[in-house]
Amino acid sequence: MNTRSQARAFSLVELVIVVVIIGVIAAIAVPRISRGARGAGESALRGNLASLRNSIDMYAAEHGGTWPGADGLELTLTDQLTKKTNGSGQTVGPNLIYGPYLRGGFPPIPVGPNVGESGVIMTTAADITTAVDEILDPTKAWVYNYQTGEIIANTDDLDEKGDGFETY
Repeated sequence: MNTRSQARAFSLVELVIVVVIIGVIAAIAVPRISRGARGAGESALRGNLASLRNSIDMYAAEHGGTWPGADGLELTLTDQLTKKTNGSGQTVGPNLIYGPYLRGGFPPIPVGPNVGESGVIMTTAADITTAVDEILDPTKAWVYNYQTGEIIANTDDLDEKGDGFETY
């Protein structure tokens, strides 16, 4: 009985073709994945800003038009949005019937050089979009005008369309 076992393997040409096909697929997929991640950050920023703006507006509506953090202190702003308050915005004492408006504090910023930061720059600048360039602080996520209730992202980076995140 003469059985000849023959080892079967891929030829060099077959291996090269497979590697080229994988390279082409990677060249197509990697940019799409990175654009998807960037788009996710932009969407998260828009969602965070909507949540913050709704919380600030709700506070003002329940407190006779007074914006949270009206004394210009970040701690007061955070307390008034994350704790129960009374009609005058105090977080201690009787009749704490309003709020909390944010659960877990200010969300971290998902884009820009200060990704993961959640602090707030308090300002009275009339145009806080231009104030971002002047007071850019890499340890803070948001810029809040406590006299107008306006809040924006503290970054001068651009989105995929070339618009500044501070204009969201």
